[in-house]
Amino acid sequence: MGDRMIMITSPSKRDDARDIGDIDLQSYKDVENIAFYQVPANLESVLSMESERSLGVHVCMDNSGVNFLHRFLRHLVGYKENYMNLRNILFHGIEWQIQGLQLICSLLGPGSSVKQVEFQKNVFSTKSAHAFVLLSEMLHQNNTIKAVVFSECRIGSTGATLLASALANNRSVEEFQVWEDSIGSKGAEELSKMIEVNFILKKLIILDYSSITVAPLISAVLARNRRVEVHIWGHSRGTKGGMNSCKIVEFLPETGSMRIYSNINSTGLQRVACALAWNTTVTTLDMSSVPLKSKWTKELRGVLERNRSLKTVKLSKCSLGDKAVVYIAAGLFKNSYLENLTLDGNRFGGVGVEHLLCPLSTFSPLQRQANTTLKVLSFGGERANIGKHGVSAILQMLETNQSLIQLAICNDASLKPNDVVKIFTSLERNATLRSLSLRGCKGVEGEAILQTIMGTLEVNPWIEEIDLHGTPLHVAGKTDRIYEKLCQNGSLVLPNDFLDLPLSPPTCCRVFLCGQESAGKSTLHNSIDQCMNPLKSSRIDVTSTLMNPVVQMEYTSENKTSAFFDGNTKLTMCNLGGQEESFPLHDFMFLVHGGPCFFMIVSSLVLKPANSVTIVLTHYDKVAHLPEGLQPIAALVQRLREEFHSYAEIYPTVFAVDARSLVSVSRLTHHLRMTIKTILQQVPQVYEVCNDLVRVLHDWRLKNNKAVIKWSEFREICQLNIPALRLRSRRDNVEKVDTRRRTVAKSLHKLGEIIFFEELGVLILDCDWFCRNVLNQLATLKSVRTERSGFVRKQELEKILQEKLCNQIQGSNWRAGASFQGNDVINLLLKLELCYEQDPGNPDTLLLVPSILEESKEGTQKWHLTMPDCRYVGRHLKCKDIHMFLTSDFFPRLQVRLHNKIMCMGQQQGAVYILEKNLIYTVVNGFHVRVELGRTLDSSIDVLACSSKSVTDMVRIFHKLIIPTILNMSSSLVFEESIIRPDCVKYLIPHRFLQTQLLPLKRIKQILLSLPAESMYDYEHTWSAIESNKRIILQSGSDHARELLSDDDFHEVIHRRYYDLQHLATELAFTPDNQQQPEIIPETDVVDPSILGIAKGVEMVLQRLKRVEQGIRDLKEEIASLRYYEYHLVTELHRKMDYMMNYNIQLEERKVPQMFYLVSLDNRSKQLVTRILPGMRSLRVHMLCEFRREMHVVEDQLG
Repeated sequence: MGDRMIMITSPSKRDDARDIGDIDLQSYKDVENIAFYQVPANLESVLSMESERSLGVHVCMDNSGVNFLHRFLRHLVGYKENYMNLRNILFHGIEWQIQGLQLICSLLGPGSSVKQVEFQKNVFSTKSAHAFVLLSEMLHQNNTIKAVVFSECRIGSTGATLLASALANNRSVEEFQVWEDSIGSKGAEELSKMIEVNFILKKLIILDYSSITVAPLISAVLARNRRVEVHIWGHSRGTKGGMNSCKIVEFLPETGSMRIYSNINSTGLQRVACALAWNTTVTTLDMSSVPLKSKWTKELRGVLERNRSLKTVKLSKCSLGDKAVVYIAAGLFKNSYLENLTLDGNRFGGVGVEHLLCPLSTFSPLQRQANTTLKVLSFGGERANIGKHGVSAILQMLETNQSLIQLAICNDASLKPNDVVKIFTSLERNATLRSLSLRGCKGVEGEAILQTIMGTLEVNPWIEEIDLHGTPLHVAGKTDRIYEKLCQNGSLVLPNDFLDLPLSPPTCCRVFLCGQESAGKSTLHNSIDQCMNPLKSSRIDVTSTLMNPVVQMEYTSENKTSAFFDGNTKLTMCNLGGQEESFPLHDFMFLVHGGPCFFMIVSSLVLKPANSVTIVLTHYDKVAHLPEGLQPIAALVQRLREEFHSYAEIYPTVFAVDARSLVSVSRLTHHLRMTIKTILQQVPQVYEVCNDLVRVLHDWRLKNNKAVIKWSEFREICQLNIPALRLRSRRDNVEKVDTRRRTVAKSLHKLGEIIFFEELGVLILDCDWFCRNVLNQLATLKSVRTERSGFVRKQELEKILQEKLCNQIQGSNWRAGASFQGNDVINLLLKLELCYEQDPGNPDTLLLVPSILEESKEGTQKWHLTMPDCRYVGRHLKCKDIHMFLTSDFFPRLQVRLHNKIMCMGQQQGAVYILEKNLIYTVVNGFHVRVELGRTLDSSIDVLACSSKSVTDMVRIFHKLIIPTILNMSSSLVFEESIIRPDCVKYLIPHRFLQTQLLPLKRIKQILLSLPAESMYDYEHTWSAIESNKRIILQSGSDHARELLSDDDFHEVIHRRYYDLQHLATELAFTPDNQQQPEIIPETDVVDPSILGIAKGVEMVLQRLKRVEQGIRDLKEEIASLRYYEYHLVTELHRKMDYMMNYNIQLEERKVPQMFYLVSLDNRSKQLVTRILPGMRSLRVHMLCEFRREMHVVEDQLG
């Protein structure tokens, strides 16, 4: 193979010249290597052992003109089986004749054991083409040779062509070498064709006089993805004028590295670039110190856009200018595989740097970083001129890049100390860069740079390496502190328990202004603001207007939220007045229970208030005098305090102010300030870092004008500004610190300062903006083209939202949420249960947004189940607390939550879930269920069901699925349950007629408890008729209580009666004769779907009907036993009372009464009791005296 044999002839070992048959060759049968050397004719042919298994043969023409080489080769061919160990053959300086070539071809033909054939300085006959034809045929047939080497044999293009044609079909040769030759362009092209079809070749070495052979060979290897080790050499002129060998191209498939050492013509480079575009074997391309033109970098752009295996590109000192770098940057935009790019030592300036860093930067929160795979980048150089544009691009990249790990700016002389300070300052917010090299940069000097670097390392522990070698700061010996701090940032730190954070009262409070329209709330809001901030300190002023390029609503200052500081206390004033009908999601602003809040209810003294409570009275200047003063209002406030004491603390103070006058408002402002201090002392304490973050987030929003931040931005704010929430080392526990930050964020959420969506990683800094300008507007999109009622395609909605986020005009509040994207808004809607996906996981799924559902007409309502034996059940749920009401967003969220719950129950197969405005129609386990929202001011929900199954089963599905979902919407909701008349459920009577068709569940149970036992089962409730405009809609009727109640409710009544009687029996010391044990009904078997199984199923149905009949019979027996039980109890009661009245009066000589009567005290009235009945609660015994001889006293009463 590649090793050269050096033959040294020993004269002492020469034998006399004689015929080859006379020489004893038995000792040479085990040789593995034979080298043939041509010697002058005046010398004799010699055989010599150069090593234990290597034989050297010096051949020449003998005196008779016989060629010893031919005689020896003929011997090897004739005794081929004796030389099966022969592996390598070398021919040095042989002048070949046709006969000799034929012999060598016979030797290397079928059955040969030779692995390597090498020709050194051989001379083939003048008919070289014929010679190479023989060799070509031999290689075509041979299947054992692994390596073929030609060194200084002048095979030329003809020989290369013939050899290439043979190697194209050869399936054994793995190595092919041509040294010191000139195969020409034609020979290179033929070899490239051979490479295209030959997949056996593993190594190719070419040393040619011309570099024209490089491009065809290497491009063929790259284009066909051949894993061939390639070494192509050429000649270059040395320093003394001579020609020296130099390597041009090297490709090592084991490492995937390709290095181009010297220049190739432009056509060749273009050919190589085209081959690289679709190559999968090269991972590293190194063309350092090769002068390149912008035309070739244009081809490199195509390589970067298409190639998926290239990981490293090195173009150091390639004389690249701005235009060339622009092409490279264009390729980086579409590249997602390159990881390392080296461009140092070139001559491009600030324009080139701008374009180079553009795909690595973002310029808008809505923009995504184009290239996220490049990890290592280096540029710069003595001839580079970065300039101010380049510095701006570097700063933008360092502040926004989220992928680059290592950045090197080498040997730059254009950077100024101020530029270096800006670079290190921008690293404070970069959490991905691990290594920064400014090796040899002249601008790194001065104490300001040292202090900036130390400050950056204080807040950024992720930087592992800063290379300042060769800079003036390093030369001055001032970099030791930097390296010491880097070591500290990489060391272990002591754990910091979160419980160590101190607590303190909160320093923020929210003030809400609400009340009558046109009462001057906005004016009062501004006046309080001016009183609090006479110097107009910095504050947030977010005007809630809905302006877009299509429709601009009239500007109004009524909807405004402002935040300012009164000393160390932050006050957020929210004006809730105006556009209440378009603000259904205001309850998101009151998520917090126990957070510091203050409410002002504002009304006008001029306008007549409509059901409003006056706390602050405005327009005081327009009223000359108040005839009755404020006493009636104060009395009203006192009554409200008593009524709402369990909900809020209403202060008795009443203010009458002129909202335009600062003097008039000053007393109210002082009261507000003092009250807020009291509130902040009463609410639970929070972590001190929460108070620090309140001001930090306030300043951050002033600077960035954003109302929404991502979790990564919040972590950055904590890292830069809050030492207690800062990572102190690269080896610090990141998860623990993140947990600490999340806890603080949740605490701010409870304070009402932010809304924290932990799962989505989003923090809302302005609750008012979020509710008015995001949720309210997005949840009520009427312009979206719907597939059907309420449904819209997710991609279409996302596109519309994205346009709404991007195309807002200046001053619109949507700009405050610039980091929001359409997909983020949809995720928020899904999280808040304002919409749901029809096919989760499908990007083109339909979204149902209940807010845009259409309301169906009243006459079109009907049940989808039409069977003659259907039963109908309805329950009316009404808020028990008269102060509670259902907001307009309650039912849309219930529609989404109930859908998600049904889907989680595994009801996807064949499930029916139909939504209309204020209506849910679903089929669950064969039950047709309707959930309807009641009238606007009724705060009620109706749950209706239709099925062929029993009433009990339908009521159970209510209490298992529907009602718990409703109750889980809010922990403070408590509903009273009433029974809806079944005929109203059947005919779907509208809500406005149901007021007289409701029977409270609690009331019917009380009625049954008051009835005798024999009347409970047969009790009927009578319903009145429904009339409208003197027209009867539904006739009066009656229903048995057992049909209105479920078995569970009826058994509850019976058991309650049983426990009352048992309690009475315990008091009377009476034990029933026998107690029946409940019968345990075994579970039914599964019916096999066959004829036998069907027959068995019919039998099971009959048995079930018998069990139902038996159950009814048992129920009647139970009622009869209760009657028997009651009879014995009353008899025993009469017996004991007779005994008490008829005891012997002669036992004592005193006056005792002889008669008594009983009085019932129910309903706070006294009624004479003539018969003791079940269900009586309390009786009073009155005794009468018949002693007539004298006056006396009975129990302190005159008789």
